[in-house]
Amino acid sequence: MFMNLGKTKNNAFPKLRRSLKGRGVMLPEFQEEIRKSLFILSISVLILFGLLSLRLWYLQLVKGYEFRDRSEHNRIRTRDLPPWRGMIMDQGKRVMVNNTPAYDLMLVLEDIQNLPQLAQRLGDLLHLNPQELEAKVAAAQKENSLRIIKVRGDLSWEELALIETYRYELPGVLIQVRPKREYRRDGLACHLIGYLGEITEGQLKSGKFPENKMGDYIGRCGIELVLEKYLSGCRGSRQIEVDALGRELRLLSSTPSTPGANVRLTIDARVQQAAEAALAGKSGAVVALNPQNGKVLALASAPTFDQNVFEKGVTPQQWQQLINDKEHPLENRAVRGQYPPGSTFKIVMAVAALEEKVLTAQTTFYCCGALPFGNHVFHCWRKGGHGGMNLYNALVQSCDVFFYRTGQRLGVDRIAKWSRRFGLGQTSGLNLGSEKPGLVPSSDWKKRRFNQRWHEGETLSVSIGQGYNLVTPIQMAGVVAAIANGGTVYVPQLVDYIESPEGEVLFEFQPQVASRLEASPATINLVRRGLRGVVHEPRGTGHAARIPMAEVGGKTGTAQVIALGKEGRRGEKTHDHAWFVCFAPVENSEIAVAVIIEHGGHGGSVAAPVARQVLMAYFQKPAGGEMARSLAAPDSPN
Repeated sequence: MFMNLGKTKNNAFPKLRRSLKGRGVMLPEFQEEIRKSLFILSISVLILFGLLSLRLWYLQLVKGYEFRDRSEHNRIRTRDLPPWRGMIMDQGKRVMVNNTPAYDLMLVLEDIQNLPQLAQRLGDLLHLNPQELEAKVAAAQKENSLRIIKVRGDLSWEELALIETYRYELPGVLIQVRPKREYRRDGLACHLIGYLGEITEGQLKSGKFPENKMGDYIGRCGIELVLEKYLSGCRGSRQIEVDALGRELRLLSSTPSTPGANVRLTIDARVQQAAEAALAGKSGAVVALNPQNGKVLALASAPTFDQNVFEKGVTPQQWQQLINDKEHPLENRAVRGQYPPGSTFKIVMAVAALEEKVLTAQTTFYCCGALPFGNHVFHCWRKGGHGGMNLYNALVQSCDVFFYRTGQRLGVDRIAKWSRRFGLGQTSGLNLGSEKPGLVPSSDWKKRRFNQRWHEGETLSVSIGQGYNLVTPIQMAGVVAAIANGGTVYVPQLVDYIESPEGEVLFEFQPQVASRLEASPATINLVRRGLRGVVHEPRGTGHAARIPMAEVGGKTGTAQVIALGKEGRRGEKTHDHAWFVCFAPVENSEIAVAVIIEHGGHGGSVAAPVARQVLMAYFQKPAGGEMARSLAAPDSPN
């Protein structure tokens, strides 16, 4: 019985084991396996912690000083690589504007350790005002402590040597190399080329200069402004490692800058130089065009100015001196100077009269030296008069009475119509910035402007280029060029083409026609022949423009200022403006010139010799002593 019971219990153990296992009860053999696994895991964790502790010991104790030094004293900086600005050349590829390296003193604000001490040291080395420098830096740090600001631009070699010598005493100081615009010291073509100036904070905030930063130089006027996007190029950058003093330790990466495109002008530098030399000591302008396509050969304004002053940074005192100068050297008189055209306007009158058929080549008026009209007497420049005059002789001798009579027949509105056909009363399209349109008066204009009707006596003044008439030198060059080429008024063209630094032409400009006179060849030929007589006929008023290598056609002019022949208040300029416009050769003309000399007096004796120098330079003949000798008849005022 006991035997059976024992057998029953032994047989029940497997069932019991299965029952306990199903209920999650851990048996001894399973507990042993778990203990082994936990032991292995604990050993692994201890080994890992040991390795980590060993690495921390190595970094903190063995390499700790090196890493602490690098973290405290080294920086990764990205510095700009300003692009080299494109060159400006004349039509013969003679370089008129180039670049040269300049060294600017900059301050890295976050690297400055002792601002008062640094300001005092820089003040001693560079003769700066320490208080002003400290205030400038403090204001910049308050705005953005990570900025780099410029302290002094275009350091001299002596200043650069001083900074490098004491560099260890100047934490935060950085010498930055940038391309500096190099203009000719004689200011050649300064008004048409323009100049650069440092970009202002307002310009940056305007959003019009997304690629620029503070310290960049951009075009302010002239070609430098108009073609800014071509000339400027694209900036690059260098990622470098520097120490606490801002010294470069090593280069990490670099993206090179892209130079700006080169600009080839239509200007002939020899002709431009001759024009400016002829204007030396005077106030006025010279414009020379190719009459066959409108390309500008010279565009000079006097007095000139030094563009390099702006490159270095104009002080408030210098700027005030420039803008308050009574001679207005910054004014580009070639496109902004507005003057009565005087007798040069008789070219327009002659074409209008022939085309409107108010007179013919044979029509004759008698000049006794004056024309009474109402209660006023309109005088001719020649007191004794010219006698009987036809159109040809009236042009040659510049008879005022003949053109008074012609104006009476035409009326102011037909004069205005032909003036506009010649391009007067509107900008020429040169696109050099701020060009003035001049003024073409008419009966409608006076009604709108003054709410008054037009008087016939005013037409007489307009007929000889006085009264309300206003023109610019660039416009008058277009007028005489239209006679030279047979009746086409071109848009003046100043840029020939734009090319990449590698010499690939990116954009080539083509001649553009502004308008056509729609005058008959017979009319153009008669007027052209009369203008030839102005220079080559014995009684012509433009003898001083003769040159030995080509026939010249031209027209003198005198524009009255304030009171004819009288001096105003003491020191006030009241002499007449002197005009001369011309073209050469008379047949198949290659050059057309307009000259204005402010308060010069008579066009024949003052302006014509200037035109002669320009013509001589164009035809590559040395001027010699003849250039300064006036050949005008002594009694020819216009």
